[in-house]
Amino acid sequence: MKYYKKSLGQNFLIDKNIIRKITSIVKVRNQNIIEIGPGKGAITCEILKLKPKTLSVIEKDPSLAKELKKKFLKKKNVFIYNQDILNFNIEKICKKNSIVFGNLPYNISSQILIKILNFKNWPPNIKDVIFMFQKELGEKIIGKFTSKHYGRLSILANFRLFIINNFLVSPNCFFPKPKITSMVIHFKPKKDLSHKIRKIYNLEKVTNILFSNKRKMINKNIKKIISDDKIKKIFNLNLKSRPAEIKPEIYYKITELLEQK
Repeated sequence: MKYYKKSLGQNFLIDKNIIRKITSIVKVRNQNIIEIGPGKGAITCEILKLKPKTLSVIEKDPSLAKELKKKFLKKKNVFIYNQDILNFNIEKICKKNSIVFGNLPYNISSQILIKILNFKNWPPNIKDVIFMFQKELGEKIIGKFTSKHYGRLSILANFRLFIINNFLVSPNCFFPKPKITSMVIHFKPKKDLSHKIRKIYNLEKVTNILFSNKRKMINKNIKKIISDDKIKKIFNLNLKSRPAEIKPEIYYKITELLEQK
């Protein structure tokens, strides 16, 4: 069945070697697994071969969800949710030490990552997250301070997640074949956080404002966020710096000060 919806950003992974490479990143046997965007179930089938304890699958497309329900009807440990991941409370279905896989739709992949970062309970009931992104976006997520890819996404991701590993996936591994290369990234949630930020939304706000003009010094934009008194509390902050010249820790500190009443 050559079925796909361009509007949902569907690109189905068909390369069996890559599917096995993804599912072998972590130990699946007897673990609680969650899969986002299973499509026709290529990764799903491989996960089931590895005998997980439970497998919860979230698929937005009603036709695909129906096919998956039919396919795994006899599997009592498989739960199919025909839901839009962006409106679905994934935290509610996370059992202790769950592992999350996702060959994510390119058009909403950063939103899905932010959704994980926004979990109310932290550390979460997740021990590993394995997501596939568009390569260009993946580079922004793993971009280290001082590298050309460093920016908002790497600051957000690195606050709550360790980036363990990553590898590239060729367009030839998909149907329909996308025009871009993909990147698989393995994350692990951080248990001990360096700063006390109550809401990731506030860190998003800080990075949005300061990165709104990458080439300009932060001296004016920072005053839209916190008062002069609070700015003085930030050690080693040069107001003549540009956004990409500021370490992640300083963004976390600015957010802490923003949240102070």
